[in-house]
Amino acid sequence: MSTTPKRPPNILWIFGDQHRGQTWSGAGDPNVSTPHLDRLAVEGISFQHAVSGCPLCCPARGTLLTGLLPHRAVHAHEQPLDPAQPTLATELGRAGYHTAWFGKWHLDGGHEYESRMAFHHVPRERRGDFHTWLGYENNNSPWDCWLHGHRGDHEVPLYVLPDYETDALTDLLIAHLRERADQTQPFFAALSAQPPHNPYAAPAEWMQRHHPARVQLRPNVPAVPAVVDRARRELAGYHAMIENLDWNLGRIRTALTDLGLARDTIIVFFSDHGDMHGSHGQFLKMCPWEEAIRVPCVIGGETPFYERRQGRLDDPFSLVDLAPTTLGLCGLNPPDWMQGYDYASRWRPDRPAATPAPEVALLQCVTPTGHDDSVDRPWRGLITRDRWKYVCLEHQPWLLFDLSTDPYEQVNLAHNPRHAAQRRRLHDALAAELARVGDTFALPD
Repeated sequence: MSTTPKRPPNILWIFGDQHRGQTWSGAGDPNVSTPHLDRLAVEGISFQHAVSGCPLCCPARGTLLTGLLPHRAVHAHEQPLDPAQPTLATELGRAGYHTAWFGKWHLDGGHEYESRMAFHHVPRERRGDFHTWLGYENNNSPWDCWLHGHRGDHEVPLYVLPDYETDALTDLLIAHLRERADQTQPFFAALSAQPPHNPYAAPAEWMQRHHPARVQLRPNVPAVPAVVDRARRELAGYHAMIENLDWNLGRIRTALTDLGLARDTIIVFFSDHGDMHGSHGQFLKMCPWEEAIRVPCVIGGETPFYERRQGRLDDPFSLVDLAPTTLGLCGLNPPDWMQGYDYASRWRPDRPAATPAPEVALLQCVTPTGHDDSVDRPWRGLITRDRWKYVCLEHQPWLLFDLSTDPYEQVNLAHNPRHAAQRRRLHDALAAELARVGDTFALPD
């Protein structure tokens, strides 16, 4: 029997950086064991084909916090989010929620050398309207992680975390949960960890579980020695970092239970984008193949507020949908300026969808970074509900895959006349989607 909540549910976001959607045991990866994420998925819903609309940190983070696509929010690496732009925290704060952020931000446009980025100061007015914000702009050193920020009106000066980043940030979140446990005000809190982003290294107790020689590579990693060697070496550490993140998810769930919050709290686990790790001979991100754009996306928890649904969903969920869906989970209507879709009805049958769910998810690379191991020109694409993918360079069709029969994207159909009708259908769908959202990318004729 469903029950009516005494107050809106609490929401936790838990996410790592560069955690691809194929790499957790619930998705069938034989290299990792992620029992806590697996349990969350069994208890709740998982979007099996969730994608990052742009596989790059800054645009992805701008999207997940605003519900705006990259060309409207943050389109480039190290581009700042407009401080006048309302965020999810703005909307939740207006609705009476306490909001908190812990960890990587990467939305202030810092351009320091990497050795100085850890000390970049994000001004209070550029912290997304969070009531508590303890974070950093960017840092690729998980044992040398420096935080600053504020708690309410109290400014917190720069200090170094005492332990491995994911563990220490989890400690901060659990301490925050203790502070909120006796409060009647509902809360939203986000844990944003840099791992499993490179460098691919975890504490020794996690690294010792993984050896490069035992890594099972995906079938689309070519048998080129330099590619295979690098992929095995980096994946061993990557898998260790993901298992550590999963262990910390377990710590958070135990804390919720101990504090009496488990039945009042919805957990959303996801990532900002993926990581190629040798698939198609590519590494890192900024390309449209599945390993870079696919992300885990699971909504779960023990809350008995309503007869929630369970199962694996085939919706073309994208990060632009995360903010409106989070508001929907809280029983709130997303503002009109958000471009994403509210999928809360997939979890809460008491909130029927106002409009039909999208048939496509838009993919964008607006401004290339020029980094090594990335695609060096803009592209646009889409993924359809019926599992087709179409991607274009400017004025040039590039990729066309039938993901239902070719999940590893090994047969590019974009230039095969046999599939001209399918290409035309997808081209028209992409043109319509770009027009709908106001993206002026130059498609092929």
